Amino acid sequence: MKPYYDSDGITIYHGDCRDVLPKLDDASVDFVFTDPPYGHNNNNDDLIARWELALGTTNTTPETRPIAGDGFAEANELVRFLFAEARRLLSPGCCCCCCCCGGGPDPQFARWSLWLDELLGFKQMIVWDKGPIGMGWHYRRSYETVLVGQKPGGACRWFDRSNTVENVIRHIRKIVPSRTEHPTEKRIELPGYFIALHTQPGHLVLDPFAGRGSTLIAAKLAYCRAIGVELDERWCESAARRLDQRMLQFTFW
Repeated sequence: MKPYYDSDGITIYHGDCRDVLPKLDDASVDFVFTDPPYGHNNNNDDLIARWELALGTTNTTPETRPIAGDGFAEANELVRFLFAEARRLLSPGCCCCCCCCGGGPDPQFARWSLWLDELLGFKQMIVWDKGPIGMGWHYRRSYETVLVGQKPGGACRWFDRSNTVENVIRHIRKIVPSRTEHPTEKRIELPGYFIALHTQPGHLVLDPFAGRGSTLIAAKLAYCRAIGVELDERWCESAARRLDQRMLQFTFW
């Protein structure tokens, strides 16, 4: 498959990760960070899509922005595919960090954790205190999780020497997107935080659900190589533009 973008060790493929990942070599990837569809049909005429209307700041129902693959059945199929491919693609001891929802009413984090343990190897669940207060009525949503799996057969690829890394992230805030932005984009600092822990310069980072390229930019800033796959061409184009811009160094801690 011809890359959509290929420059300075960063490659983007426009397509379905189920078509792209099987073409990558076994044990060729050093780290996976990704944010797959959660299976909640977000931004498809739900409360998220009607945020401004719900707050009473507009009388016009905003256009929906459904996320590809965000139906319950397909999203769960995608994440099982991801975990199985991660086991094949990662070298022993390498990790896969997968963004996941927190709370309920659907215990997705529990289901995905069990699948991660079955298909790759469960290591840890990180609580991302993303603030400020989120959607919902009872126990309003203020956190998400990042599920960490580790390929068996080797010591964990872990490059922190401080011995102070907690399983709660408190210093990275969420993005509240406008109507023209990707509806579930994560700040560059979030993948960058995990890239700093699990990789060194020259390692290959994979993001099968690349969106606007936050993981790819974080990898570039860490002097890693990266492969991203994105189904929606508008986000491929946006990611390519961002990668070509002169980026400032971020501090991931």
